[in-house]
Amino acid sequence: MEFLIVSTLNGVIYGMLLFMVSAGLTLIFGMMGVLNFAHASFYMLGAYFAYTLSGVFGFWVGLIVAPLLVGVLGMLVERYMLRRVHAHGHAHELLLTFGLAFIFEELVKLFYGDFPVNYQRPEALDFSIFHIFGTAYPFYRIFIGVVALAMFLVLALLLTRTRIGMVVRAAERLPETARALGHNVPAVFLGVFGTGAALAGLAGAVAGAFFPTNPNMALELGVIVFVVVVVGGLGSLTGSLIASLLIGVFSSFAVGLDWSLAGALDVVGLGEWARGVGGLLTMTLSSISATVPFLLMLIVLLLRPAGLMGAKN
Repeated sequence: MEFLIVSTLNGVIYGMLLFMVSAGLTLIFGMMGVLNFAHASFYMLGAYFAYTLSGVFGFWVGLIVAPLLVGVLGMLVERYMLRRVHAHGHAHELLLTFGLAFIFEELVKLFYGDFPVNYQRPEALDFSIFHIFGTAYPFYRIFIGVVALAMFLVLALLLTRTRIGMVVRAAERLPETARALGHNVPAVFLGVFGTGAALAGLAGAVAGAFFPTNPNMALELGVIVFVVVVVGGLGSLTGSLIASLLIGVFSSFAVGLDWSLAGALDVVGLGEWARGVGGLLTMTLSSISATVPFLLMLIVLLLRPAGLMGAKN
C-alpha cells in the first residue's frame, strides 16, 4: 500500500512537471506550427536564472523574474531567428532550434560549470506536509503540482474566455482574416512564443529548487516533452495534461517494479527455464523504465494517430 500511494503521488507530481514544460511547447506548436527543439533549454535557463537571482534577491524574486527573462529571450529568438527561417519550412526551424539547444547548454557550462548548482528552496517551503506509513512527504512536491494546476487553469481560461484568446485562435486558424481585421499577426506570434518560453522558464524556476539543476536537465526532459505533445495531440492543452499524468504515473510505477517475463512464466512452471535463457526474459521492468513513455507513444499512435485529444484530419 505504501508503494502504491507514494508511487501514485510521485507519478502525478512528475506528470504535472512534464505538463509545465510541455504546455509552452503545445502552445507554440498549436498556434504557430513551430518545431522548437530548444524548448527544454528554456526550462533549463529558467532554473539557472532563478538560482542566480535567488542568491541575490531571494527565492520569490527569482521565481517571478526568471520566467520573465526567459520570455524576453524567447521573443528575441522568434523575432530575429525563427521568423527569418519560418517561410522555409519545419526542417530549417528544427535545425535552428537544435543548434540553439547546444549553444544554450554550452553557455550554461561556461558560466556555471559542468556540475549541479546548489539551488535551494526556501525554509518556509521546506517541510513535510504529511507522513505515509512513517515516510515524510515533502510539501514542495505538492507546491510543484499546485503551480502546474494553476498554470493549466489560467491558460485554459485565457484561451477560451478572453479577447486575447480569441485573437490568438483567430491568428492561428485564419491569419489572413485576422490581419484584415486589423490584428498584427506577427506580433501575436511573437507574444505566443515568448509566453511559451516563459512557461518553460517558470517550470525550471519551480522544479530547479527540488530536482537537480545541472546543464543536462534540458537533455533529460527534452525528448520526453515532445512525447507528451505527440501523445496528447498536437496543440491540445488538455491532451498534454492527460498525457503528462499518464507518462508520469506509468514511469513512477515502472521504476519500482522488478517484474520480468521470467517471473510471469513461473505461473506455468517455465520460470527456471527462462532464467537459464536470460536476456530479454530476465530483464526487469525497472531496468527499462526509461522506455515507458516511448512505449506509451507507440501504443497511442497505433490506436489514435492524432493523439489522445488531437483533431482528426
